[in-house]
Amino acid sequence: MYRWIVFLHVVGLFGFLLSHGVSVSVAFALRRERKLERIHALLDLSSRSFVAMSGSLLMLLISGIIAGFMGNWWSYGWVWLSLGLLIVIWLIMGFFGSRHYGEIRKATGFEYMEYGKRQPAGEPASAEEMEVLMSRPRPVLLAVTGIGGW
Repeated sequence: MYRWIVFLHVVGLFGFLLSHGVSVSVAFALRRERKLERIHALLDLSSRSFVAMSGSLLMLLISGIIAGFMGNWWSYGWVWLSLGLLIVIWLIMGFFGSRHYGEIRKATGFEYMEYGKRQPAGEPASAEEMEVLMSRPRPVLLAVTGIGGW
């Protein structure tokens, strides 16, 4: 049974990397994009990959915890370090990523989240405001954080 749990853990990892790769690609593509329709399409693509990414991350986490108990790994520091890194990276990504892309969604006139509540679409921001927002270095910060965790 242990091998199946480890297999699920690896499947969760690959699923997470594949689905999260969509968000990473979108993050860098948004920096170059200025057409509102294309920005909306990219944001929609990223949002759609979020379900698969979350499910894969949950599978990765649950199977890792179960494998930790089955293999008596909890007395080793690397397990705690891995879990701690996952939590820290998740918090950083959630804070900086969600906030930044929420601002982009709002500025482009797309529905967005604010304080955990869905907000209706509004009027798009000016071209100057969009330029400042789209050229922020957030994708680089998020990519360095994610890669640094590996």
